[in-house]
Amino acid sequence: MKHVSHMTIRKRIVTVFSFALLIFLIIVGRLAYVQFIKGPSLTAQAETSWSRDIKFEAERGRILDRNGEVLVDNVSAPTVMLVPRQVEDKELTAQKLADILAIDVETMLAYIEREANIVRFVEGRKLSEEQASMIQALALPGVYLAEDSKRYYPNGSMLAHVLGFSGIDNQGLTGLELAHDGRLSGEAGRLSFFSDAKGRRLPDLTDTYEAPVDGLDLKLTIDLDIQAIMERELDIAEATYQPDGAWGIAVNPNTGEVLAMSSRPTFDPTHYQEVDASVYNRNLPIWSTYEPGSTFKIITLAAALEEGLVDLENDTYYDSGVIEVGGAKLRCWKRGGHGSQTYLEVVQNSCNPGFVSLGQALGKERLFDYIDGFGFGQKTMIDLAGEASGILFDLDQVGPVELGTTSFGQGVSVTPIQQVMAVSAAVNGGYLYQPYVVSSWVDPITNEVVDQVEPQEKRQVISEETSEEVRYALESVVAQGTGRGAYVEGYRVGGKTGTAQKVGANGRYLENNHIVAFIGFAPADDPEIVVYMAIDNPKNTVQFGGVVAAPIVGNVIEDSLRAMGVEQREGGLEKKYQWPEQPLVEVPDLIGLKQEDLIQYLTQLSIETVGEGDFIIEQAPAPGTKVPVGETIRLLFAPEEETE
Repeated sequence: MKHVSHMTIRKRIVTVFSFALLIFLIIVGRLAYVQFIKGPSLTAQAETSWSRDIKFEAERGRILDRNGEVLVDNVSAPTVMLVPRQVEDKELTAQKLADILAIDVETMLAYIEREANIVRFVEGRKLSEEQASMIQALALPGVYLAEDSKRYYPNGSMLAHVLGFSGIDNQGLTGLELAHDGRLSGEAGRLSFFSDAKGRRLPDLTDTYEAPVDGLDLKLTIDLDIQAIMERELDIAEATYQPDGAWGIAVNPNTGEVLAMSSRPTFDPTHYQEVDASVYNRNLPIWSTYEPGSTFKIITLAAALEEGLVDLENDTYYDSGVIEVGGAKLRCWKRGGHGSQTYLEVVQNSCNPGFVSLGQALGKERLFDYIDGFGFGQKTMIDLAGEASGILFDLDQVGPVELGTTSFGQGVSVTPIQQVMAVSAAVNGGYLYQPYVVSSWVDPITNEVVDQVEPQEKRQVISEETSEEVRYALESVVAQGTGRGAYVEGYRVGGKTGTAQKVGANGRYLENNHIVAFIGFAPADDPEIVVYMAIDNPKNTVQFGGVVAAPIVGNVIEDSLRAMGVEQREGGLEKKYQWPEQPLVEVPDLIGLKQEDLIQYLTQLSIETVGEGDFIIEQAPAPGTKVPVGETIRLLFAPEEETE
């Protein structure tokens, strides 16, 4: 028998124990790795397989006007969700839910029988409070209600094209709702519960809840009061003229802030499915391009004045009604022409040949340099989707005829927003601004401003002195020229008419089918608002901007200035009245007079009396107010002792 030494035995024992220890250490190391290194991820995977999430949508940020008035809000609209494996009686559940949701039982049953952890379905979205209460009262296993909301547009169609709308999932689809969807949406929250392999809820494990983070509120430059005024006037114009379309813009010329913007036809964002996509996809003030007509003459005027080529008061032009350019005859809108005029009268009369002469004096290089400087032929970069850039002649294609037609706004294609910003630059001292509608982002909880948008000046196009001359000339257009319909008593208003021809499918101008427009600003000595309104093919009227659009702009400016708290001005030009217009009469101071003293005033004013006595103690309107001939003046009479 072989003898084994103690030393050998000891070595074998040590080897076995060492090997065992190594295996033990490997096992411990592996357990430690699994527990401490892989543990969190494995636990997360396990929880994922056990957990079921009910999503809670964040409250979408509101959209506000410049004064904090709500333009877009949210209203509660709960959503029902299903956990099919927890539904105990599928047929009964399908029947009860189908009755409340007004859908077929078969359709409801198909949702319940889906092989999915959680089922969301269209008919269960955005429920009324009544529907939600009925479902909650049933307490059906596997049926959950999640808090949700839907967009609410309290002003209906007002500002619809700018605001846009959101879809069933509260995602922005058009307008500002789409452009700023990320910051408006916020971050969704969730309620998580645990279930076994069969989907049954595990009651002994605690549910976890992550609160949603609401979206930021978006404050706009829009003034709701001015927007309402513009909407009112467009509604009246639509009812009066049955146009093919209509649009308007109001801006602050000193910052580029858009105060109002609207289009016709319009739509209600809540019911956008009821209108054709061509209606809500076309924000006409920034999308539409067309020949501007005479409103473009402001650019030619500003360029000629800046270059020192014309003296409005002393230089004259004789208009025979036609001017020959490059073998073509360019005609004035007035048959037979205006005869001899100062260039100020050329502007007042909107005389085409007179502006052709200014264009010729400038030459094509200088004129198109100014056209480019005022921002035409390029997007304004307004913070709205869908802006067009317009079309200008290539300079090497501009001959004498093209130069002549461009001088009075024909043969070029521009957008309304380009015109508004260019004219703003012409009257604000010469500074071209980038237009914008987003003013700031606001935290909905603290009301603190998170992000503020500042005005962006692009460049100075003309001098302060030239801008002052342009304002004077355009104020005379409203007081004494083609824009008299926009005259507002007590305020100094400047502006320019425009009657743009439209090109048909055959490339020729349409007959009796024009876009009539007016662009105005006030106060003329220190402009605070620029308003542009255009009516596309108005029916049953003379299609002139001065007849149709100028009075509309006058109404918008007058009411907007009052809403803005702008004081009336003195020193403006007096309106030149033409038949059948009648000048206004100034209300005299009648307080303290007796009844027999009123006879001399009855020829121009109507008198309505209230009270008993011989002496007038109050009157309305106040003394000094200018009113139309025949206006009723209300007088309060009292006995002599009450006047002391």
